[in-house]
Amino acid sequence: MNNNPKRSGIRIALDAMGGDFAPTETVKAAVQAAQHNDVHIKLVGDKQLLNNELSKYDVKALTIDVIPSEGRIEEGGQPVLALRQNPSASISIATRLVKEGDADVVVSMGSTGATMACATLMLGLFGGLGRPAIGGHFHGLAPKTVVMDMGSIVDARPDQLLSCAILGQVFSNQYLEIPNPRIAVLSIGSEEGKGNRLTKQSFKLFKSTPINFVGNVEGMDLFTNKADVIVCDGFVGNVLLKFTHGLGIALSKFLETRLDGLIAADKINNLTQEVIELHDATRRIGGPLFGVNHPVIIGHGSSNAQGISGVISTAIRVVDLKLIDSMKKAISQLNADEKTA
Repeated sequence: MNNNPKRSGIRIALDAMGGDFAPTETVKAAVQAAQHNDVHIKLVGDKQLLNNELSKYDVKALTIDVIPSEGRIEEGGQPVLALRQNPSASISIATRLVKEGDADVVVSMGSTGATMACATLMLGLFGGLGRPAIGGHFHGLAPKTVVMDMGSIVDARPDQLLSCAILGQVFSNQYLEIPNPRIAVLSIGSEEGKGNRLTKQSFKLFKSTPINFVGNVEGMDLFTNKADVIVCDGFVGNVLLKFTHGLGIALSKFLETRLDGLIAADKINNLTQEVIELHDATRRIGGPLFGVNHPVIIGHGSSNAQGISGVISTAIRVVDLKLIDSMKKAISQLNADEKTA
């Protein structure tokens, strides 16, 4: 349904079938986003299910369309094979809208692998990149710290980590408004000789470039403000991300147990809720898929409507800032520098 075709704004292709609570929470989030932003939401998914959900709200003044698709890609398995078997899945149709110029950005809480595969195959990568990267700021206790990569480039080479550093640098500078971001390699020690072969080689490579490289940092430095962009391979980054999530949950339970009887129950509840919210913060903002030719924003699968609304807000800002164009220009300059070196 297109309830107000006169309105303009950023066109968001929302994979309405992606996520643990789709389509109920995705539709609710779409309505909230359309109420508070000048956006045109394109809900991609099962037509009947989406219209049933939309019927719960007053959307007469909103610009929300339903774009039919067939099925969705579940987590697990081989995403490329799944997409070939079901080319009309919601994430495929949503990505195609951007490819064909009918939307400005893809937003999905669905399978990360399928979203990456769709984006890579349909939208293409920046020249010189072999695969996209997943990254972004940790929010919560480290709101200005960007970690690259968080799960895409598992077996990375030094040149791939340098590309991640450049992408993270642009994100830190423009999205987080940090001038001349400090870039570091995540290792097991701050000294130049510490680490495995990848970190040692990356240290030497980073040192030879004009980026603001501040050397190695350790895992604890995620929270010590020693660097603005911390670079690691996707295996380490994904473990780090999930460890901090688990630590937040464990810490909230620990505080609740140890403080029981010492302070009022309502204060315990407030304190543990704050800890949980810090742990959940990254779920509410989503992050761009770095290195893809058009904006693609990935949110956490367990996000509720509030979380999905936050991911949509991230999408709006990424488009407004023309972040992808800036990243593409930075990678192009890196490639040119390497050719002349």
